[in-house]
Amino acid sequence: MLKKLLLITGLALAGAVFWPSPIDSVAVNASRPLDFAGILAPNDMLQSTQITKLPAGKAGGEDIAKDKLGCLYTGTLDGSILRKCPYNNWETLTNTGGRPLGLHFDSEQNLIIADAEKGLLSMSPTAKISVLADRYNNEKLGVVDDVDIGADGTIYFSDASNRYALKDIVLDILDGRPSGRLFALNPENNQLTLLADGFAFANGVAVSADQSYVLINETFTYQISKVWLTGPKAGQKEILLDKLPGLPDGIARAADGTYWVAMYGLRPKLVDKFHANPWVKNQLAKLPKSLAPVPKPYGLILQINAQGEILQSLHDQAAVAIGEVTSVQPEDDGLYLGTLHMDRIGKWAF
Repeated sequence: MLKKLLLITGLALAGAVFWPSPIDSVAVNASRPLDFAGILAPNDMLQSTQITKLPAGKAGGEDIAKDKLGCLYTGTLDGSILRKCPYNNWETLTNTGGRPLGLHFDSEQNLIIADAEKGLLSMSPTAKISVLADRYNNEKLGVVDDVDIGADGTIYFSDASNRYALKDIVLDILDGRPSGRLFALNPENNQLTLLADGFAFANGVAVSADQSYVLINETFTYQISKVWLTGPKAGQKEILLDKLPGLPDGIARAADGTYWVAMYGLRPKLVDKFHANPWVKNQLAKLPKSLAPVPKPYGLILQINAQGEILQSLHDQAAVAIGEVTSVQPEDDGLYLGTLHMDRIGKWAF
């Protein structure tokens, strides 16, 4: 019986090895992360985050937007767009039918929505949804992720991956072929322009105060890149800050010209360990999603300046109050924090 069991186990393992992988990965040299020391030294300052629970059954308020009346908006895992006005409970305004991620109000108080499945959307003040962009060169956009709006009304948004859907994010990071893109949409004529591509999961987007460049988080290479819009470097991209100790997600510019960066979690050590070995990564990609390594929840946000220097870091090491932080929206009364899966949003008061 034991011999038969060993034989069956051996055949199963052999079959797993020779079974085609869903990816054909390439070698990636992961950068050495900055040490958790000095300005990055662990603390638990985020544990003082004020928590606002989402309605029962709702989770994953990825981003937060605030309108002129002080009402908060977020989009959840089930596609809902929620609103909470002062002294009122949450209300469901509509459902995109997809997965709303980044949110930003335009000058007309339309809520511009980066939806991972439906594309770039607009929700009117009466909660009517319209599609602004869902295709480029007659091909469907991939994972529309985050959005920011320039002073002239231009809508800048990221397409995180042109190879894998959001549900296959693990395959994307193992694959190692950057396919993220940064787009600009002119709302006057609906012209869509590709500004730059080749990003390793193009995530958070933030326009500079002088409108000369756009910052974009590259989640899978642990770095923040800059794409120039004006001047002699227009159209060029360069790295602003790299070697981050975690996965940069959302980014937003504050009134003082600095930027707040949401770190979804710490680096996946297993991926970093095997990133240079395509064969191993191809085998890991065969594992059921239930067996994929899940990073330990960790709360972390960073403040950086326009030169890419880290000014401060706020941590919640055990994710007691908040973890999996995907967005940081600076407002006059504090920093509003969104998450990928948790049943809450947060506010960290200055």
